[in-house]
Amino acid sequence: MVEPQWVPSEADIATARVTDFARFVERRTGISAPDYQTLWQWSVDDVPGFWAALWEYFDLGEIPGEVLTDATMPGAQWFPGARLNYVDQVLRQARVDKPAILAVSEGEEIREISWAELIARTAGFARVLKELGVGPGDRVVGYLPNIPEAAIAFLATASLGAIWSACGQDYSAQAALDRLGQLEPKVLVAADGYRFGGKSHGKCDEVEGLRSGLHSLRATVMVSRLGLTIRHALPWDACEFGLVDAETVAGDGPIFSTEPVAFDHPLWVLYSSGTTGKPKGIVHGHGGVLLEHLKAVALQSDIGPDDTFFWYTSPSWMMWNFQIAGLLVGATIVCYDGSPTHPGPDSLWELAARTRASVLGTSPGYVLACAKAGSVPRRDHDLSALRMVGITGSALPPSSSLWLRDNVGEHVPVASISGGTDVVSAFIGGVRTVPVWPGELSVPYLGAALDAWNEKGEPVRDEVGELVITKPMPSMPVSFWNDPDGSRYHDAYFDMFPGVWRHGDWISITEHGSIVVHGRSDSTLNRNGIRMGSADIYQVVEALPEVAEALVIGVENSDGGYWMPLFVVLAAGATLTDGLKQRINSAIRTEVSPRHVPDEIILAPGIPHTRTGKKLEVPIKKLFQGGDLERVVEPTAVDDPVLLEWFAALRTPHAKG
Repeated sequence: MVEPQWVPSEADIATARVTDFARFVERRTGISAPDYQTLWQWSVDDVPGFWAALWEYFDLGEIPGEVLTDATMPGAQWFPGARLNYVDQVLRQARVDKPAILAVSEGEEIREISWAELIARTAGFARVLKELGVGPGDRVVGYLPNIPEAAIAFLATASLGAIWSACGQDYSAQAALDRLGQLEPKVLVAADGYRFGGKSHGKCDEVEGLRSGLHSLRATVMVSRLGLTIRHALPWDACEFGLVDAETVAGDGPIFSTEPVAFDHPLWVLYSSGTTGKPKGIVHGHGGVLLEHLKAVALQSDIGPDDTFFWYTSPSWMMWNFQIAGLLVGATIVCYDGSPTHPGPDSLWELAARTRASVLGTSPGYVLACAKAGSVPRRDHDLSALRMVGITGSALPPSSSLWLRDNVGEHVPVASISGGTDVVSAFIGGVRTVPVWPGELSVPYLGAALDAWNEKGEPVRDEVGELVITKPMPSMPVSFWNDPDGSRYHDAYFDMFPGVWRHGDWISITEHGSIVVHGRSDSTLNRNGIRMGSADIYQVVEALPEVAEALVIGVENSDGGYWMPLFVVLAAGATLTDGLKQRINSAIRTEVSPRHVPDEIILAPGIPHTRTGKKLEVPIKKLFQGGDLERVVEPTAVDDPVLLEWFAALRTPHAKG
């Protein structure tokens, strides 16, 4: 049996926020939850009771009426009598002893944004938006790097009851327009560029292209990062922000008024990857996000007012929204505009040391790159403030998890999380009171009625099944944008198991209650009836020093055959020799499955990804099954569209469609 790589101490358990919540539940309901598993079971057995307790624990006011009037999925009705605003919870955290945001950019000193400045600029920009005619239900969109102005623009928008949506500036104008153009926004907030990899990247042409395609715009507000200008735009610094003094921040009265809205009133619109057509706009409500993020940040991640929360992300990715939630609990958040590997592969660890980050979030790919580069962060950087490393984006191999233990610190738990843009949070992750096992996600999140089901809809244990959520969560989408009858929303999650959310991930639940994520179920490798997640193969192949990245697909051909190629991108200086191919096959045969040794190993110039870093397994599979390039993937949703042409050219002799 695999041993845990981290085990909580008695002090960890006693002082954890989730333990305090369990005590609160016992005082409120009389229900005793001596451990996390018991607390989780209660949270999914009594769904209204759990979310009501969470509402009261975070002192959100008197619960106005029923909690859950209809538990049908899709269409669950939460807190129908509530009037609230996400921003109110941020304002309640205002303080004078710590900054709200640390702004970090390549080649610049860290800039502190106090709570007073954050609130003043939020209130000031809300006034600007109001003067531009923005009100409840209107849309404000951002084309911005991860800078404080993005957070301020979001908070100002939400405070008015308007709807926020954003793309990072790694998106082209067309890719941004495919997303933001659906919303017919009134105001665009953009930057003139960003810094990445030691270079400045001007984006004025892209802003002009985006602006010309947004025919509904009344104004464009420009943030200067590089000193460039765009005509007929309102400079951010010209906005009358005013000041908020420390006494006001420290006082008990309202700092500025927000617009009370219904629990399910739209807060923001996020987007699906858009690899198979125009990206779907996923709408989340004020109340659902507020409750889910308070739970996920405070109880699961144990983040609070003493923490500095740094997740490497972009406004294009839901982890940007998740990091903003640090403000809901009074934490300091870090906005970083730059590369995680400049000027060196361990730059993110150096930034964590400089910002005194207590929680650092990154990806499996970055961890693997550091391991291959021979980085030893604990030796080279002062990480004494770090108490947790968060991981998401794909499955974290056991070897990478153990690398973090050995090279970052055995006292630092690894909280690998899995969820998605769909719920702008996680279904599975860590908690301070439960051990961490290498390559496994420790627990289902509170309130997430998670299970693994076979194709018959039966629960399975210690074998691979579909990740399902059997009861509603308040942060499930309110709707998809421009989906009046709800059919696209229904088909996305509820077509396989009526009334039950099918997420599209393969998971297995272990005997000690942890979860292993094997990859997307719609790209499952099914050889001779034996199913395997692609993540299992990546874990062993990408651990080889010669392999920079890999992609595997299983192609069911119309003649009944099954072709399973493995595409590899090699590290600098490596060559795909017969010897290396044998080592790759041997690693898969011995560490994964002899049934899933690839039919071919093919050298690729690169692996295409979605803009949020996910490998394009399904579109590439469809290409090799005879699909048209123009139909199987939307080029603007891909980080390097040129690679698609390489795969399309290669597929001709293999396609059997």
